[in-house]
Amino acid sequence: MTKLRAPPISLLERYHGDGFQPLYTATVRVTGGEAEHARASGVARSDDGNLHVDLRLPAALGGDGGGTNPEQLFAAGYAACFHGALSLLATRADIPIPGASVAVTVAFGRDPDDGLFMVTADVTIDLPGVERDIAEELVRNTERVCPYAKMARQGIASVVALAD
Repeated sequence: MTKLRAPPISLLERYHGDGFQPLYTATVRVTGGEAEHARASGVARSDDGNLHVDLRLPAALGGDGGGTNPEQLFAAGYAACFHGALSLLATRADIPIPGASVAVTVAFGRDPDDGLFMVTADVTIDLPGVERDIAEELVRNTERVCPYAKMARQGIASVVALAD
């Protein structure tokens, strides 16, 4: 079995180019399932087959639960990305962060501007054994590097198009 390892800190080297340079692309297709509604009974599958998740409406939204939901998936992605960026920056700065954890709380709710829907995300970082001032600087730097944090702060480039 191959030993798992962190990505190289060379990922932190700055890119200089005219446009976005993709390093990895993932595609996940969601279908509606039994209720023909992805949030209620959908299935999410990645193009490489590594992700296959049953989606279910949480009880708080009137569903039966019994599966994951988009908010959990977003929280997991955000937390993993932030933790990864945090680890890279800590390694580069030679700051050990054993036991570090990142928790992301995503809330689905009503948007006061249009009366429809929005999500919020709160990120909590635990860095046991790291001095507070060092931890705060590391977190602020991570917030500038993590693509999910940048997306939450600045928005995301997105194209919505009907399939041919």
